[in-house]
Amino acid sequence: MLTSTHVPGGPAWLDLGTPDLDAAISFYGAVLGWEYASAGPAVGYGFFRLDGRTVAGVGPLTEEGAGPAWTVYFRTEDADATAKAVEQAGGAVRIPPGDVFTAGRMAGFTDPTGAEFAVWQAGDVAGTDLVNAPGSASWVELYTTDLAAAKEFYCSVLPWETRDLPTGGGVAYSIAGPAGGGVDTMHGGLMQLPEEHLAAGSRSEWHPYFEVADCDATVAAAAQHGATVVIAAMDAPGIGRMAMFLDPAGAPFAVITSADA
Repeated sequence: MLTSTHVPGGPAWLDLGTPDLDAAISFYGAVLGWEYASAGPAVGYGFFRLDGRTVAGVGPLTEEGAGPAWTVYFRTEDADATAKAVEQAGGAVRIPPGDVFTAGRMAGFTDPTGAEFAVWQAGDVAGTDLVNAPGSASWVELYTTDLAAAKEFYCSVLPWETRDLPTGGGVAYSIAGPAGGGVDTMHGGLMQLPEEHLAAGSRSEWHPYFEVADCDATVAAAAQHGATVVIAAMDAPGIGRMAMFLDPAGAPFAVITSADA
């Protein structure tokens, strides 16, 4: 569960970069019940909303060579200082820190294993309006080619701590959250990509989990509206029932019906 969205290091925002805005609006509206609100024709960016509350942003692909993807933004109190820390820790600055009108200040990065992420320094906009409820984000997760390097990097550039979590099956998995917050404030997972995935060309990437009332019904709706089911609905004991997709444009995301929801 996202319990640390308003503290430094916690997930503050997420948005979708897509080559077909109208198709994305149609797909996510049908599958997650979202409505779209434009930020204005001159901006080319807008917001996904649920019952009037913003759950994510969406816009066209603007970076050269970028593919469809969800970007996770972590909260920072100083985007410029975080950018310097990223470079010192071996990451790359893809989008230099810059103001988004009076909403806040953002920057985009690539971690040393190749995963893209961003940070948000709040101004008038603190972050998303809704989390953990059906139709909104409830977890973020990194699939990484090098778990040890990823943990070292993120704990050096964000005020995080990580805890290794036994999962069985030989899968290396850690959970992350604000330093000193304890296990109840963990907001995301970091998973080592298995050797067979690395051999097949899998790369490091962040993706969000959206809470849904019925995982199986959402799987059916997503497939019906053009998604590719990457991981069919499955139970994770004590956590919930989850599935993973590529949306019609190819952006990965996951859904979960949490066990304690």
